[in-house]
Amino acid sequence: MSPFPIQEMTLPVALSGSDVIGQAKTGTGKTLGFGLPLLERVTVLADVEAGRAAPEKLTDAPQALIVVPTRELCQQVTNDLLTAGKVRNVRVLAIYGGRAYEPQVEALKKGVDVIVGTPGRLLDLAGQRKLDLSHIRVLVLDEADEMLDLGFLPDVERIITMLPAKRQTMLFSATMPGAVISLARRYMSQPTHINATSPDDEGTTVKNTAQYVYRAHNMDKPEMVSRILQANGRGLAMIFCRTKRTAADIAEQLEKRGFASGAVHGDLGQGAREQALRAFRNGKVDVLVCTDVAARGIDVEGVTHVINYQSPEDEKTYLHRIGRTGRAGAKGIAITLVDWDDIPRWQLINKALDLKFPDPPETYSTSPHLYEELDIPAGTKGVLPRTERTRAGLRAEEIEDLGETGGRGRKSAAASAPAVREERPPRTPRQRRRTRGGSAAEENAATVPAPAVEAVETPAVDAPVVEMPAAEGPAEPRTPRRRRRGRVGAPEIAAEAAVEVAQAPVVVIDTEPAVKTRTRAPRAKADVTVEVAAEAVTAAKPRRSRARVVKPVAEEVDFQTAPVAEPVAEAKTVTKPRRRTRVIKPAEDEVDFQIAPIAEPENDTRPRRRTRPAAKPKTEAVANVSVTEGEAKPRRRRAPRAAAAKTES
Repeated sequence: MSPFPIQEMTLPVALSGSDVIGQAKTGTGKTLGFGLPLLERVTVLADVEAGRAAPEKLTDAPQALIVVPTRELCQQVTNDLLTAGKVRNVRVLAIYGGRAYEPQVEALKKGVDVIVGTPGRLLDLAGQRKLDLSHIRVLVLDEADEMLDLGFLPDVERIITMLPAKRQTMLFSATMPGAVISLARRYMSQPTHINATSPDDEGTTVKNTAQYVYRAHNMDKPEMVSRILQANGRGLAMIFCRTKRTAADIAEQLEKRGFASGAVHGDLGQGAREQALRAFRNGKVDVLVCTDVAARGIDVEGVTHVINYQSPEDEKTYLHRIGRTGRAGAKGIAITLVDWDDIPRWQLINKALDLKFPDPPETYSTSPHLYEELDIPAGTKGVLPRTERTRAGLRAEEIEDLGETGGRGRKSAAASAPAVREERPPRTPRQRRRTRGGSAAEENAATVPAPAVEAVETPAVDAPVVEMPAAEGPAEPRTPRRRRRGRVGAPEIAAEAAVEVAQAPVVVIDTEPAVKTRTRAPRAKADVTVEVAAEAVTAAKPRRSRARVVKPVAEEVDFQTAPVAEPVAEAKTVTKPRRRTRVIKPAEDEVDFQIAPIAEPENDTRPRRRTRPAAKPKTEAVANVSVTEGEAKPRRRRAPRAAAAKTES
């Protein structure tokens, strides 16, 4: 087995202790290009036992540091270094966010030789004095251009200032923009720039990767992807999206169509992200939908198809995406679906990488050339047949409890919660007492007696006696209050008290106890119905504290009025009444009318407002009244005073 060009050119320079800037295409072995020299410069116990190093050079502090931009790449590099340093028993520790601090701090106390970490967690532990960087001999910045794009440059510079001045520094990436070169000039000493390419591999992309670009409609993309995933010879596949929401949506749609799919994006917890990658490597999931967070350094064997569901932002992202396939000499297929809105962006990428797809052909899920170029069987639909659903799926891989912060990874605590609840005594449900709609309260329920309502005394001698019984003991079932119609011309007004007027001048009114007292008198208009057969009836406005003298009339007069309403009638002959008493001819028959309670509650201390004059009676229900000599009309004065009837002779 021969080494890759980047390894063949880098190893001699790096082993000599010089600073190196390594640039090579994705999938060409850059990790071992800096990993092997780094492991050789670390002093371990096996070297002391073999006599290759002095005992005083042994230390529990880390001797090499590798800074990577993403957590997934951190795991990838850690696994590769553990495999390469297994013979010498090199201790390698991965430090990145999303995991609990305590296991990482305990591992640092036991002793570590090589640290692979992300900038954020490295600065946290170094600031807490849990991480000692004073013994670092080798510094490696992997995917340096990505760290610049993600805004990690200030953090990387802070980490570099904590390191010893005498050290070896190496930078490796597939693309080297000008900012990386300027960083190298400030923190590196006479670096050697190595750009390794294969003699028979021209261009910026890997020759073993076949590229296809199609112009597709956004609504037809899920159907196209479902049919592409059923192509002949398709192994593991990775689908890249530009947004986290799109990645989650596509993973869910593919799962409904029968594919064993998983998702990796920033909205997932670290445990869920590692679960998806672990299931993808183990073959339980064959479709991994992810964002650009997984476009760097992920090396999984057997990836045959890479699908760009959305056009990448720039040419560097495109190179790293399609670099997940065709690795280590294997062949792969890269498919890019470009929407109509992304055509200008794609043309810039095509020009920068010198590709041959300036104008992608318009393609749909039923286009014949899609089936021919990607070797899709004829008659393939967008749903995977049940006979081909042989993968275990994402749920077959357990989620590891990483002790994540922010409410994630608390599976153990949630699992123990039901046991705690079972030990508690069962809660007695609260008994609800229903008292609305006439339902009686419970026997043990405490009842508050209603306040006693007394009749209002007035100085008049012949004032009507109003009896209001006080409420004592438990309250009686409440009768639903009827709605009063206050507009003029309403058909009827609900009566709340029955008033019987005898032929005697003194009228005694017995009213029922008011269920709900009001703070002020209601302003209801009167709807008077007067039926007079032979003789005229002269009626005046009833006052609360005045006596009434009713003279007999020939026929019965039945009418309904609201409180303080002013019934209007036509008089035959009426003498000028006294100011405080009104003399009305006694009626021969009984006069029955109903009014609302006129007693006011005792606790009303506010000044009483003047009531409006009563409205004119509705003329539709009034019978024809025979007037012998004239018509009586009430005088309009102030509302509280009763107007005397005028008689025209």
